[in-house]
Amino acid sequence: MPDSPARHLNLAGASNFRDLGGYRGKDGRTVRWRQIFRSNHLGHLTESDIEVLRSLGLKSAFDFRGTEERVTALCALSDIAVHSLPIEPTVVAALRARGANGVTLSSADALEVMRDSYRNYVRHNTTSFRTLFAHLLEDRAPLVIHCTAGKDRTGFACALILHALGVPDEIIHDDYLLTNRFYRRDASASNDFPDEVGRVLGSVEASFLAAGFEAISADYGDLERYLKDGLGLGASERASLQARYLEC
Repeated sequence: MPDSPARHLNLAGASNFRDLGGYRGKDGRTVRWRQIFRSNHLGHLTESDIEVLRSLGLKSAFDFRGTEERVTALCALSDIAVHSLPIEPTVVAALRARGANGVTLSSADALEVMRDSYRNYVRHNTTSFRTLFAHLLEDRAPLVIHCTAGKDRTGFACALILHALGVPDEIIHDDYLLTNRFYRRDASASNDFPDEVGRVLGSVEASFLAAGFEAISADYGDLERYLKDGLGLGASERASLQARYLEC
């Protein structure tokens, strides 16, 4: 059996650039390699990075960054189609609101704000994820999904994709946590929060993803209903998605 492609691509100007392929999905079929990638933003790619990504044949980038985020770091890949699916960042503003009037922020504050941001992906941003899945059903691959850090908005989107492809929960969980191994925090994103808060903001935790899926259960009843009613994945769309992204 030939060796599998590398899951993580070690780029100089981007971090956490990973392939979602190779996982066992619906009916034991494997997620196709070199079709769906995830990353942090693509605004600081080096020439060497660009050559690596061109060799992958990337056609499309799906960008969850908000308006101001996109302006500060435009995609460095000029020959792919960039689709903006904006989810405005809320975490820093929420923490600053909590820290008003001299209150000292702690890791507990950061954890709760992060969990609430994932709940809000379901409550307020389902339209962006629904649009992503509509694009995934078209001929857009190979493609990359990203936001600024490539860990939260992107991480939640990739968990939804893997669920839709029938990948087991424990594998989705493990893939999500790979961010803690491969993400390099951008030094330019520094702020005046306490170190313990910064450590939470620069990582992912299982409880973040769990909070998003708890919101799905609360608002939709279960994940299957969310895929159908929230994301527009009826039986035929789900089958088409699996036919496109799973090996035969």
